[in-house]
Amino acid sequence: MTGGKRIAFGLGLWLLVVTVLHAFLNVNWTVLANDLLAPGKRKLNVAYIPVTCHLACPVTDYISKFSEAGELFIPRMFQGFPEIKEALIANKMQAAFIVAPMAIALKAQGVAIRIVYLGHRYGSAVVVRKDGPVKTFPDLKGRTIAVPSRFSDERLIVFRVLKQFGMKPEDLKIVEMAPPDVTGALAAGAIDAFSMGEPFPSQAELGGYGRVLFHAREYWPDYMSCVLVVREDVIASRPEAVQTLVDGIARSGLWLEEGKPHRDHAADFVGRFYYNQNPKILRWALTNPLDRVMYTPLSPRRKDFDLVRDLMIETGVLDRKIEFDEYVDTRFAEGAKEQVAWRYEAGASEAR
Repeated sequence: MTGGKRIAFGLGLWLLVVTVLHAFLNVNWTVLANDLLAPGKRKLNVAYIPVTCHLACPVTDYISKFSEAGELFIPRMFQGFPEIKEALIANKMQAAFIVAPMAIALKAQGVAIRIVYLGHRYGSAVVVRKDGPVKTFPDLKGRTIAVPSRFSDERLIVFRVLKQFGMKPEDLKIVEMAPPDVTGALAAGAIDAFSMGEPFPSQAELGGYGRVLFHAREYWPDYMSCVLVVREDVIASRPEAVQTLVDGIARSGLWLEEGKPHRDHAADFVGRFYYNQNPKILRWALTNPLDRVMYTPLSPRRKDFDLVRDLMIETGVLDRKIEFDEYVDTRFAEGAKEQVAWRYEAGASEAR
């Protein structure tokens, strides 16, 4: 073999190795294999972002792999809600955890989805710089606060508190920002505050640059932020798959509420294997105190959603009084009422 041929062979081999490594490291083979199945046999693709509001999604995926039934669905992590919305509309995702106002707005706009369950209760807070000038909510006047979306409960709680203090929306500069970006922006002084779900308030606290001004539940009892939505065509054609999904989330919620050891374990495996976050941050968010985020009750309640809808109309992100039965399907929550917590402990080889 000549020198030129050896160089060409070496380059070809190098490219082959790089290609194989790229495929091994970056291709999700579980997703690829699932997509090759007939539509009726595929597991549902379920979207989430790395927040505690969506924690029951990865918890269910992790624990179910130790069960006789095996993996119940395919979890897919995103960094923001706009991307999830587009994937849901394009049927790349059949179900998703998204903020409740976005779900209501999408349905009002004609997108064929239904809310089937909640992701959590509580777990959102307004955070300011620890060494900054903001000591009370009125001190935010003229300053910049980040929210995850104009269609979010985190935005609505800001408007609710503005009203309580006799302030107007124009008193604040409200900007939209992907949840994973807010802590860095606060630390850098790019924003003065953020209204966001955990674990980002905890991350700012533990980082030493953030201080919780107030938790959402202080101004909004029974506060909820994120919900589980499913495409209506999936509900119609595969109701059993939807029920399996909701049952799994319900069981994970009950498991998380059984005490600190379960929350500590969840912080460890979710942080390392799903969220790519320091488990210490998740552990703080889930246990300081234990009711900082709650995972029961998760059945959709009309009064909660009527309040969200009315606040959306009041704040200009919804133009009609859409009724609860138009965007919520309660059958699956009803079907999950008899579920019990997963029987699974850290280090166990099986779950039931």
